[in-house]
Amino acid sequence: MLNYKVKIGLVPLRRNTTDRPKGTFLTWHSAEERGSRFVKYIEENFTNENVSFVNSKGLGHKDLIFDDDSAQAIIERFKDADVDAVFIINCNFGNEEAAADIAKALGKPVLLWAPLDDEYYVDGMRPTDSQCGLFGVSRQMQRFHIPFSHINCCEVDSDEFKEGFESFVRVVCMVKNFSGLRIGQVGARPTPFFSVIWNEGELMEKFGIKIIPINFAIIEQRMNAVLEEKPAEMSEIADYIRSNYKLDELTPQYIDRMAAMAVMYKRLFEEFNLDAISAECWTATPIMFDGLAPCTVYGILNDMGYLISCESDIHSLMTMVMLKCATLGEGKPLFGEFTVRHPENKNAELLWHCGPFPLSQKAQSGIDSEARLVNQRSWFRAKDGRYTIARLDQESGNYMILPLVADTTQGPQTHGTYIWVEFDNLKAVEDRLLDGPYIHHFVEMEGDYRKEIKEFCKYYPSLKYDSALEK
Repeated sequence: MLNYKVKIGLVPLRRNTTDRPKGTFLTWHSAEERGSRFVKYIEENFTNENVSFVNSKGLGHKDLIFDDDSAQAIIERFKDADVDAVFIINCNFGNEEAAADIAKALGKPVLLWAPLDDEYYVDGMRPTDSQCGLFGVSRQMQRFHIPFSHINCCEVDSDEFKEGFESFVRVVCMVKNFSGLRIGQVGARPTPFFSVIWNEGELMEKFGIKIIPINFAIIEQRMNAVLEEKPAEMSEIADYIRSNYKLDELTPQYIDRMAAMAVMYKRLFEEFNLDAISAECWTATPIMFDGLAPCTVYGILNDMGYLISCESDIHSLMTMVMLKCATLGEGKPLFGEFTVRHPENKNAELLWHCGPFPLSQKAQSGIDSEARLVNQRSWFRAKDGRYTIARLDQESGNYMILPLVADTTQGPQTHGTYIWVEFDNLKAVEDRLLDGPYIHHFVEMEGDYRKEIKEFCKYYPSLKYDSALEK
């Protein structure tokens, strides 16, 4: 399963100089005071259920890293603690050699920051030059070919620092879960869907992603086992469906099997140690299970934290994982495809699918906000708001991700699960999708995560951020 907890190693640095009297240039004293203050502030204000820290207490000189020996000591500490990222803090000029050695040894995302140099003496001396040293540190990172993120020079208690740090945490969560991702492949792709073809070997070589094939003989066996066992969870899910959806006349006969399928998929995640699943759906499940449709089941599992993409679209699934991690697990990605233009608004588009949206994302008002099941498939409009709309895809081994952003808008009521969104220039969006390598399937997440996606791409040289539509 995906893990949204992030552990960050804090590295307060100073220049490896001789000790100088207080009140002179690049003093140990100022660096030590600042390092202690910054680390304390960060730990006290940013530790939460998803974020923890490993610090440098007891290492170097008064907890500051400044030479080869102290760098090696903190490398060993961070490896033992299995940190997910490294935060380099220049407490005066910093130490470019130590910073690069630490980052290279750990191979994790790196954040650079120079606190505002705000101490000046009447005789013209200053003790820090933190920003100046940051350029040396960044150049050393470049020489080592180490990707890094940074926060602009600012006060530690500023909104700028808070926004930059929290954005980096989201990127770390994305990188942590993307590396070594285990995807269950249930069945084959639908026969006519050449558009969702993927390259399993490339995904392993470029991203470390493992595809775990699960054929429908296994699905049938595991499903029959749940139906025979009738676990309590199956009854709970069936009751949830009856209580939260308005049912048509066709659906009640399927509810117990829908609940059994939800339990079966949860067990697949555990049995095969999966992070996400891509499944053949409408072309196989109804044949195998006498008319049973999986659409609403996927939405129910999404609300439980289990991600399943429709129609064997592994590239969409990778996008779902990325956006889910950008929210530290809080958000619920939608699998809505570009479907039709608005009949009156030239910049509005229907993002739709046959019923896999999670119920938690249902709109709260309007004639199309009531959750219905029509022949097992969910019918409702999703929440209003601003959405990131993204897709990762590839052509000839070149992987790209196109992140768009749009606000919801009014549009005709339709079947299935959907939203209408308005772009600044839908014609330009349509042109970009047709130029490729993208298809109609996209993933939507409440909020604007373009910045995090762009930073994420720094850590994967095989993945290009597509900025073609940005102003």
